[in-house]
Amino acid sequence: MNFITFFQQLINGLSLGSIYALIALGYTMVYGIVKLINFAHGDVMMVGAYAGFFVLVALGVSPAGLVCAFIAAMTACAFLILIIERVAYRPLRAAPRLNSLITAIAVELILQNTMRVLPFVGPNPRQYPRMAPLEFHLGAISVSNIQLVVIVLSAILMILLNYIVNYTKTGKAMRAVSFDLGAASLMGISVNKTIAITFVLGSVLAGAGGVLYATAYPQIDPVMGYIPGLKAFVAAVLGGIGSIPGAVVGGIILGIAETMAKAYISSQYADAISYCILIVILLVKPAGLLGKKTHVKV
Repeated sequence: MNFITFFQQLINGLSLGSIYALIALGYTMVYGIVKLINFAHGDVMMVGAYAGFFVLVALGVSPAGLVCAFIAAMTACAFLILIIERVAYRPLRAAPRLNSLITAIAVELILQNTMRVLPFVGPNPRQYPRMAPLEFHLGAISVSNIQLVVIVLSAILMILLNYIVNYTKTGKAMRAVSFDLGAASLMGISVNKTIAITFVLGSVLAGAGGVLYATAYPQIDPVMGYIPGLKAFVAAVLGGIGSIPGAVVGGIILGIAETMAKAYISSQYADAISYCILIVILLVKPAGLLGKKTHVKV
């Protein structure tokens, strides 16, 4: 095995896995609170990528333009998910889980097709503006400035989320609602507000992930969020859905596995490897790598 190629692919996988981890955090946080698989999450990421696209076209690719693109993407995703949560998910909170699951799939299709018919978006792919690529060499291993931005920004956002969840009053409320929604409500916690904040935090990360994904793979279209969203869901299940550290670990493992498959097997099998990992983890350890077993009394 060529160790230079191995370490090069390891860096590529870490970059891709960081994006998967950002998106997977939204899945795992929402599931941990309301036990809902929000399949529209990947398309919320797509909306964030488009918001960043329009800002970068208007302001140009500069440090200020990139900062404004991230702010616009995060803000657009936050407002979008607030509307979706209030209109589509909240009325079905007491309904069977299948109803919410079908609604999430419907919201996904609505977002995709709405973006396709909007005159300023349209169905055709667009080239995403991005910074000029620069290569930094560590011996024979090269790291691009885009990869560095993706890895560093993803790490900063994950650390910030960890701080919010574990060291703030809002995070304490989120953990209480996740543990026992009814008891949290009796203790004076605003359950609706806490759930809405959870959706917003996950979607803000998805918006940032959309800009990072489009920067690393510079082409966007209305269905661009489907595959990354699905793989982020696989990452969340791999790490243990409902576990925030698990989503990060699962995303990085999945990104590295995918890039290694492209390098050593074939790029045609990269997607299949991801779904094979999902099947294996469900058969061997259904709770995920860092998930906890739950016992249901009958």
